[in-house]
Amino acid sequence: MTTQGLGKPSSPALRASDEDRDRVTELLRTAVADGRLDLAEFDERLEAALSARTIDALAPLVSDLIAAPGSDRALTLPLAGTPVEPAAELLTIKERHGSVRRDGRWTLPHRLALRTAWCDVLLDLTGALRSAPELVVELRVSGGNVALVLAPGMVLDANELSVRHSTLAINRDADDDTPETLRIRLTGRMRHGRLDVHRQPPHSAR
Repeated sequence: MTTQGLGKPSSPALRASDEDRDRVTELLRTAVADGRLDLAEFDERLEAALSARTIDALAPLVSDLIAAPGSDRALTLPLAGTPVEPAAELLTIKERHGSVRRDGRWTLPHRLALRTAWCDVLLDLTGALRSAPELVVELRVSGGNVALVLAPGMVLDANELSVRHSTLAINRDADDDTPETLRIRLTGRMRHGRLDVHRQPPHSAR
């Protein structure tokens, strides 16, 4: 039997890492901030980026946002496997079928990526050290409970969070004239889970 004329098997698609998805998400945020994407396009591409499994699936989402190599002010997509810079900008929490607790005196990153499945998560921000006026919390949560505890002056924006078969229990901002100290923006998606947001009374603030 001859194999002449038979092509070689195609190479398997390169799998995308969490870092790859995070880089694409950051490019999309930059593009919407400078007006190259509208909010509808951003939401559509963000959902696709968070669910992408391969580099080939990610590339089309930013192909029209990356300038030619060598161009000034070009948005560039780092190669897979290179570290996110600066590293302190992003904190990623991953857990499956367990529990996660962050409380006390801890330094908040600029972005916090929560990647959990069927977990109980507590993020207590009341004693945390703020590193920026805004904290972006990117959720990719399947099942389980997520609880946020906020201090007075912290304002929550969940308009960019995609929720399906889940429950949101968000207390309203307290009408105590407390100046805004931190804006928390929830993005990403939650499936088959529950999000509870509690607010620390003003007189209990540390």
